[in-house]
Formats: sequence, C-alpha cells, structure tokens
Amino acid sequence: MIGAAGVFLLTQGKFLLALLKFGKFGGVFLSMLISIGAYAIIFPWSFAVGFVLLILVHELGHVIAAKQKGLPVSAPMFIPFLGAFINMKRHPRDAVTEAYIAIGGPVLGSIGALAVFGAAIYFESPLLYSLALAGFLINLFNLIPIHPLDGGRIVTAVSRWLWLVGLIGGLVLIIYNFSIILCIIWAMFAYDLYKKYVKHRKTGGEKRAMAASFLIPAEPLIAEGYLIPGEEHKRELDFVTYSDLEGQQYVYVIWEGLNFTGTIPLMQQALIRKTHVTRLERIQKEDGLHLMIHCQVDYDPFDNDKYYEVPIASRWKFGIAYFALAGFLFAMMSLVHKVGNI
Repeated sequence: MIGAAGVFLLTQGKFLLALLKFGKFGGVFLSMLISIGAYAIIFPWSFAVGFVLLILVHELGHVIAAKQKGLPVSAPMFIPFLGAFINMKRHPRDAVTEAYIAIGGPVLGSIGALAVFGAAIYFESPLLYSLALAGFLINLFNLIPIHPLDGGRIVTAVSRWLWLVGLIGGLVLIIYNFSIILCIIWAMFAYDLYKKYVKHRKTGGEKRAMAASFLIPAEPLIAEGYLIPGEEHKRELDFVTYSDLEGQQYVYVIWEGLNFTGTIPLMQQALIRKTHVTRLERIQKEDGLHLMIHCQVDYDPFDNDKYYEVPIASRWKFGIAYFALAGFLFAMMSLVHKVGNI
C-alpha cells in the first residue's frame, strides 16, 4: 500500500503542480490529496476519501464561524494523521468570539456525520456506517477540553476550571487507551498551562522576540555621506508602536544614522521592551551594493484580563451547547454501533 500511494503521487505529478497554480485553493486540494494517500496506506481508498471530506466539513465550520465574526482566516490545510487546521490572521478579542469560532467546527462536522449516517441507513452501506462512526468520533474527540482542541477553546467561555478537568481526563485517556496524537496534544497543553499559571508567577511573564530583516540600497547612502557600520554592528533603535482598527499591532523602527525606517507586524498585542539591530549584512547585487538590516523586537505579551470576562448568559449558553453536543455525539456513536452492527 505504501508503494501504491507513492506511485500515485509520482504519476500525478503534473496534475499536482497544476493545482498549485490555483493559489490557496490549489494548496488545499494538494494537502487533501496527500492526506488521502496517507490514510489509504491504512484504510481502503473509499474510506480515506470520505474521512478527509468529513474533516473538511469540520474545518469549514470554523471558517464560516470566523467569517461571521469578521475575522480573516486561511483556507483549511491538511496534515496526515493529525487532521487539518485553519490559520487565523488575527486573534479573537474575547473568549466569547473564540468559543463561537471553536464550536462552529464540531457543529457543522456533526451535521456532516449525521448526513452520512442517514445515507448509510438509506443505502444500507457498511462503508457509510463506518464513515459516520468516524465522523462522530472526530467531533467528539475535538470536544476534549484541552488546547489546541476545539473543546479547550469552547470552555474558555464557560469556565477555565474545565481546563483542569481536561488535563486530568486527558491523562486518564492516555493511560487507559494510549494514543500518540493525544499524548502530544496533552503534553503541549500541560506545558502551556505551566507557562501561563506557574512560570508566569515565578518570572513575572514570558518574554518573547520577533525578528525581521530589511534589504535597502547602500550606494545612495554612501553617496550622501552616510557611514555604513560593520557586519557585527549592534545598536538599539527608536520605535513607535500602534494598532490598526482590526487590532493588528505594528512596530515602526527608526535608525536616523542610516535614514532607515521599517515596519514590523506582531502576532499578538504586546508591551514593547526594546528594538535593536542584531546584525548587518552586505549583499552585492546587479544593481549595486545592498545592506540587509536584521532587527529584533523584544516584547512582553499583553495579557488582557477582560478577555475572559464573559456574561453569565453566554457562559450558560456555551456550557449547555458544549455538553449537549458531547452527549449527542456519544449517543450517535452508540446508535451507529447498534444499527450498523459495527
């Protein structure tokens, strides 16, 4: 089966390259094909195709929810044996928005699995019964209340104490039914909680850095009398920081000695400690000498306490929806086992 998957990818090389010409959608289809090929190593091709499509429906639930909240997101990208993900180009501003986007995946994913179950009953198809069971399992697994699973994000709007439930429950699941994927996710979640609630208290916060490089023509500067420092030159830079209307924070760095300015976008809201040059690099190009300026922004992540201020009504709404959806998925898995004799 491994050889068959490899031959398929090689023989379809021209087709795969053509997909890349369609931009982000070509990348989505390519990652889907790679995932299908990977799953086909273990399962029949028909099951692999259906399984990846069910994951796609789940991810589209997140995309739709994010669009409804006005947040830009990337198209889904698939990773064999790990599922898929969407990249949020701007983080939610509050826990309610985060929970809304997170629950969108399991809701639409459950609807997709339910449709497959209905088709399985109509056509009396063992394949569709197996896919329906897998679809319900995917969405139930994602409701485990640990990050980065959807459940960990949904319970952010209910109670962060449920993270502790997820931490203990996840460890119990690992002990009684070992899964390498769940083990990796649990370890990442445990370390994240350690950073937030243990290391933060000991060190006063996690310090981070963002690097950026700028290529500028050097010959005009030399002609105007500017002195070009050596490659090991280091210095602090003046800066101005600001955020746009969508909440994206930028750092505007200034080096008056070289008449240089540059803008560095940050991944999250932060308190800037300093900006500095870490290294200079002279690059000779066809149109003359250029200078690569390597900069770094040292910052402390800004912890917005109001992020977790959720109205009581919203806590109840997401809490009821979360536990009701988990109960529904568990019941549907039992029903598929009973009806489909799986």
